[in-house]
Amino acid sequence: MPLAWIVDDDEEMSHAVTLMLRMLDYGVETYQDARVAARKLASGTRPDLLILDINMPEVTGIDMLEYIRRPGGDSTLPVVMLSSETTDVQVDEALAKGADAFVFKPVSLDELDGAIKKARSAHGPPTTGH
Repeated sequence: MPLAWIVDDDEEMSHAVTLMLRMLDYGVETYQDARVAARKLASGTRPDLLILDINMPEVTGIDMLEYIRRPGGDSTLPVVMLSSETTDVQVDEALAKGADAFVFKPVSLDELDGAIKKARSAHGPPTTGH
């Protein structure tokens, strides 16, 4: 079973996305603080999929994305960005910095599934049925 990490300070949204991911046969770990997730990545632990909220206090999803995609970082980790703001500027910035897909809150199961498929296909053939 592939593992997805959700990094979002909104507990209600994390819970909703967790339920959707479980319906899509993913194991899930949630993080409310991007720094905690970044430290875990730095320790060598890696999920099969990362879902990042853009708007978080202190360390944003864009900050974490830049950390992941930095030179010497992980260019192959599928990343889906989440946002409650529907501005083209945010979408463009996230995609320019290495996000593979983008979904707007509130997200539906079909939207999330489509974004995950897009993100995973950007990095080669899927290793599971997703």
